[in-house]
Amino acid sequence: MELRHLRYFLAVAKELNFTKASEVLCISQPPLSRQIKELENEIGVELFDRSNKKVMLTAAGAYFNQELTKHLQDLEAIVLETKKISEHVNGVYKIGYISSICPETITNLVQFLTQKYPYLNIKLYEVSTVKQILALEQNKLDLGIVRAPLVSTKIDSKLWFKDSYVLIFNANKINKSGDLSEFKNEVFVFFNKDYAPSYYNALLEICAKYGFVPNIVHESNNINSIIQLVRNGLGVSIIPRSLKKSHNYPELSFVDLDCNFTTNVLLAKPRQKDSKITESAVSFLLE
Repeated sequence: MELRHLRYFLAVAKELNFTKASEVLCISQPPLSRQIKELENEIGVELFDRSNKKVMLTAAGAYFNQELTKHLQDLEAIVLETKKISEHVNGVYKIGYISSICPETITNLVQFLTQKYPYLNIKLYEVSTVKQILALEQNKLDLGIVRAPLVSTKIDSKLWFKDSYVLIFNANKINKSGDLSEFKNEVFVFFNKDYAPSYYNALLEICAKYGFVPNIVHESNNINSIIQLVRNGLGVSIIPRSLKKSHNYPELSFVDLDCNFTTNVLLAKPRQKDSKITESAVSFLLE
């Protein structure tokens, strides 16, 4: 018994007409009739009643049709998974991302990839843009979520979204509501300069625009740690506006800053390393 015998049987069972079934299958009627007869001979039962110039399923044929339809769906799923494995979607896929990306977005991405590629082993690395660029250049990451600038001849990137900035502070500790210049005498919490130099310098530039040099007392390599320090009243900070939604704590207040200051978030991959998984991931994030 071959797979084509089963496909031929299902076509005839659906049409109950050999001529119509042969048209659907794009074969002539005599070979189709012969293939069905071979199937009946092999399993030892008559599947169709061909009397009175009509084609009807026998009781055995009706049962065979019902069960075959059910199990063929399982077979199609098996074939699909087999194809996925053959396309190398059952290995390890490494994603780097900066901590200032909404955690929910990363979770949604992993859920999407897990559903689409169930045999994929996804590894996540929360690392700085600088370290991601090096890892991408060395093919140690398959996908990187970084902040511009990204200058490398070994990496391809796409703009994911543009982000503006907000001042964040604990309103229970600081009773102010003006623009950034009113906070010039406050303690500031920034990303570590060596960890995220471009981001660090961007924040200095913003403060300079508002006429002061920030008093940076605390530094951290993680945005969640920075926000926690601010929540505890240990300083104020400047963060990407996109984080407001995921850190909407009652004690925190946000002040929108000059919209001319923006930060570009990029989706990056090693150049000349094409991957269907990366295409899927990037398409999902860009939707």
